[in-house]
Amino acid sequence: MLKERRLWLVLALAAGDALAGAVALIAAYFVRFRADMIPAPLGIPPMEPYLALLTLLLPLHALSLRAVGLYEYRHERTKADEAFVVIQGATLATLLLVAGTFFFRNFSYSRWFMLFFWGFDVVAVFGVRLAIRDVVRALRRHGRFVRRALVVGAGELGQEVVRRLRGHPEFGVRVVGYLDDRIPIGERIEGKEILGGCEAVTRVLADYRVDQLFLALPLEAHHEVLKVLNAIEGELVDVKMVPDVLQFVTLRAAVEELEGLPVISLAQSPITGWARLLKRGSDLVLATLGLVVLSPVLGAIALAIRLTSPGPVLYRQERTGLDGRTFDILKFRTMPAGAEEETGPVWARRGDRRATGFGRRLRRFSLDELPQLWNVLAGDMSLVGPRPERPFFVHQFKTRIPQYMLRHKVKAGLTGWAQVNGLRGDTSLEKRIEYDLYYIQNWSLALDVKIMILTLYRAWQHRHLG
Repeated sequence: MLKERRLWLVLALAAGDALAGAVALIAAYFVRFRADMIPAPLGIPPMEPYLALLTLLLPLHALSLRAVGLYEYRHERTKADEAFVVIQGATLATLLLVAGTFFFRNFSYSRWFMLFFWGFDVVAVFGVRLAIRDVVRALRRHGRFVRRALVVGAGELGQEVVRRLRGHPEFGVRVVGYLDDRIPIGERIEGKEILGGCEAVTRVLADYRVDQLFLALPLEAHHEVLKVLNAIEGELVDVKMVPDVLQFVTLRAAVEELEGLPVISLAQSPITGWARLLKRGSDLVLATLGLVVLSPVLGAIALAIRLTSPGPVLYRQERTGLDGRTFDILKFRTMPAGAEEETGPVWARRGDRRATGFGRRLRRFSLDELPQLWNVLAGDMSLVGPRPERPFFVHQFKTRIPQYMLRHKVKAGLTGWAQVNGLRGDTSLEKRIEYDLYYIQNWSLALDVKIMILTLYRAWQHRHLG
């Protein structure tokens, strides 16, 4: 039954994608040649050669979308993830279509047409998939396409499985209950009943028509895992093993493959692959734009520093960044030259008496941080991320504060989630780490945009209060 549901979903997606590709091709022809948007020096070509491309497009379209994983059965993909994968698939399909037209030597296809097709294809495919997702959700609310799941193990791990499935009703999985040898039958945990011990697995599978079985037992219960697996050897049920690594997981865990051997990564940054490319691209564009737009402000600040305090305009300081590598951060100098020669590294505090009068004003509005836009361009930092710390303090904090070093799994940022929530300077380090780890675990481009907007808003608040 479960396999049939998946097959119907894949067929619906494939049909929708084919329709989206065809609509995108026809729309691209009309926008290019019939909308009077772009002149056609050679005249308006007939539509037939473009319609003939459908015979080439439809198989290439399906293969391209399959190649990027759009027909794989994945619960965890968000709308943003789906959009990025659709862009990859549409790009591949367009490139293959352009390559395929090389064999149509008797007709020359418009490059503008291909560009329009790519844009329309992205929108159409993504729109169709959102519509199918909404239909599936509506059906699940009425009890259709819902899978019944049984959780073996009612401990912390099993309860976490139930909580996460409950928090994502779009998965279409309803837990019927638990099996556990250590808890009396009939007791309810997380709203689900203990239906029996592990020996009752085959009976419960049949009585509740279970589609999925989640093995969520602790490490020391490996003998029970073997007992359950032996009991269900002849059953047609989808078995999912949830490894007991909760006490070890520090960031997003992921399963990798080493020549067929599954390997669990316990501390993995979410900013990899396309996400990393997207974040770096936005950093380059926005940092360049910021340096250009703010160049008069930067020049004025540099001149003011030179006039009010002898010494260099910029201050270089060693900081710890991605993967523990050090780099020199750039700041406008806010203290007299050589202020730390006698004191050594000192933790930044509000009202630092070492700061110059003009330096205190710069610190109040965080204007002393603006030269770090160059660090962003150089690739040492990102616009958004945990604030980088000095190696001297990193060495102290990593032995004192649990999970402190995990903040170095991503690039340091000019601003961050902790900072826009008021955690900066001499505020609680533990709380700042908590916010930094939240950012890493929940990273998205939308969250970065939100943090940048909040940063500008906080700066404006300070200006207003001043």
